[in-house]
Amino acid sequence: MPTKTTDGKAGAKKAAAKPAAKKAAAGSKPNALQQPLQPSKELAAIVGTDPLPRGEVVSKMWEYIKKNNLQNPENKREILADDKLQPIFGKPKVTMFEMNKHLAQHLK
Repeated sequence: MPTKTTDGKAGAKKAAAKPAAKKAAAGSKPNALQQPLQPSKELAAIVGTDPLPRGEVVSKMWEYIKKNNLQNPENKREILADDKLQPIFGKPKVTMFEMNKHLAQHLK
């Protein structure tokens, strides 16, 4: 029994649809990670006063943490709060996973 073959038109339609979908997404409004947000005055002491996308805020936080050697040497997942981070975190140390929860409270 012969097998059925396609003439390639269906594959061409799928391939053509992908670039069009990317162009449509590029023209739409920014997603939650790209939306500029205003940092609170406590957070602005670290990342600056200008509105920034959430991803850039996290990057700048990590730059600050690494520059000031604020990771716990025994457990690199823990961040030890200094005088600037204490008002943001509300406690002396947080895990890297908790950090985003605390940052969200300081971004509007």
